[in-house]
Amino acid sequence: MNKEITSSELRQKYLDFFKERGHAVIPSASIIPNNDPTVLFTTAGMHPLVPYLMGQKHPEGTRLTDVQKCIRTGDIDEVGDASHLTFFEMLGNWSLGDYFKKEAIAWSYEFLTSPKYLGLDPDKLAFTVFEGDSDAPRDEESAELWKAQGVKEDHIFYLPKKHNWWGPAGQTGPCGPDTEMFIITDKEPCGEDCSPACSCGRYLEIWNDVFMQYHKNADGTFEPLKQRNVDTGMGLERTLCVLTGKDNVYETEIFSEQLAKISELCGKKYGESEQVTRAFRIIADHLRTATFILGDDLGVSPSNVDQGYVLRRLIRRAVRFGRKLNMPENFTPAIAQVVIDKYKSVYPELERNKDFVLEQLRLEEERFAKTLEQGTKEFEKLVDKLKISGTLSGRLAFRLYDTFGFPIEMTQELAKENG
Repeated sequence: MNKEITSSELRQKYLDFFKERGHAVIPSASIIPNNDPTVLFTTAGMHPLVPYLMGQKHPEGTRLTDVQKCIRTGDIDEVGDASHLTFFEMLGNWSLGDYFKKEAIAWSYEFLTSPKYLGLDPDKLAFTVFEGDSDAPRDEESAELWKAQGVKEDHIFYLPKKHNWWGPAGQTGPCGPDTEMFIITDKEPCGEDCSPACSCGRYLEIWNDVFMQYHKNADGTFEPLKQRNVDTGMGLERTLCVLTGKDNVYETEIFSEQLAKISELCGKKYGESEQVTRAFRIIADHLRTATFILGDDLGVSPSNVDQGYVLRRLIRRAVRFGRKLNMPENFTPAIAQVVIDKYKSVYPELERNKDFVLEQLRLEEERFAKTLEQGTKEFEKLVDKLKISGTLSGRLAFRLYDTFGFPIEMTQELAKENG
């Protein structure tokens, strides 16, 4: 483990490593996709590069490396646990019809184990490869290439499509087997068949190399691609967590300034109770994501549709948990300023769009305060009647939401407080 490494150092080491191996360093694309109407946000490093993976020529050539801003909000309610984030950075290197498995695997191993880079103990690493099925053969080639790096046979696992196959992004398109890299933790095996396919926590995924060598057709068949690509992904936050030996992403330096600011504003300490810890994490995550959405050059404003709806939900959820900590009014811009200061050297658009970011957060927080005030008054009008029946109907809860924009969770909390 490299307990001292910071997010800035990890980002730079990765880009420098691949630059030395002939890759052009390209900037992160916008967080708002411009070539895919089926998704609201850029969800993976490969997303902005799909046209080039399909054969279009990239202006920077056939070897690329980048750090891509990504957002996934499918499990927003899980945020606050040890690992879920709505915004994350994905380190990636790309071969567009250039090198393939041999180089990708050798470089992955070197970056992970060389003392000059991450310096991980080879004996603490495990690797998975595709076990093969009726669509594509067992990936013996990748297994042999790992062995050529010195990996022991019992550290290589053959797993099915569910674990070691990527894509396509839609019903059809480029796809292929992948090989994944894991840290072996000190947890005891969960049984004889313990492997990286388990969810027991013994194996933590750190990196993924996808070998795009097939095209999936509409009839479900696969055919070899004319242009074979390599698409890799290493999540910065998770990797930093693993390297520094932390239990969760929020205890890495990525979040330290934000958590300190929250503590300063509310007078509570991170970790003093389960509820307080969860609230700190939700505020830190949601306002980091909101800052990146607002600060993007294609930034959107809070609204009731599409990206604006997700943004509004993130801000209002952060405000709701801020109230549980007795945060002062208009706290969201103060947290956003911390995020901007931390990331502006890597993502200059945050500083460029700073006034817009802070103003939109202030306005949305004020709008939500009015919503809460109105909704609470309306709820209080109903309280006496509700106490007689002992229940709050779904119809009334929906009216509070539909007419006053009052969040269902707030209605549930007020109902609970009033018995």
